[in-house]
Amino acid sequence: HAAGIMQQIYADAKERVGYVANIIRVMSLEGRIAQSSMQFYGTLMKRPNALTTSQREMLAVVVSNANDCYY
Repeated sequence: HAAGIMQQIYADAKERVGYVANIIRVMSLEGRIAQSSMQFYGTLMKRPNALTTSQREMLAVVVSNANDCYY
C-alpha cells in the first residue's frame, strides 16, 4: 500500500488511466525520485515543444520496442 508522495502519485495514475503502471510501481521505493521522474515525463511528453504529440508518442513506441519493453 502506497504512502506519502507515492500515495498521491498512485491516486493520480488511477485517475488518469484507471490503474498504476508497472513503471510507476518500480519507482515506488523513493517517492521524491518518482515525483521528479513523473514531472520530467509530463514536461517532456505533455507540454508543447518542437515535436508534435504524435511524434513524441511514435518515439516512445520506437524506444520501448528497441528496449524490448511493453508500451
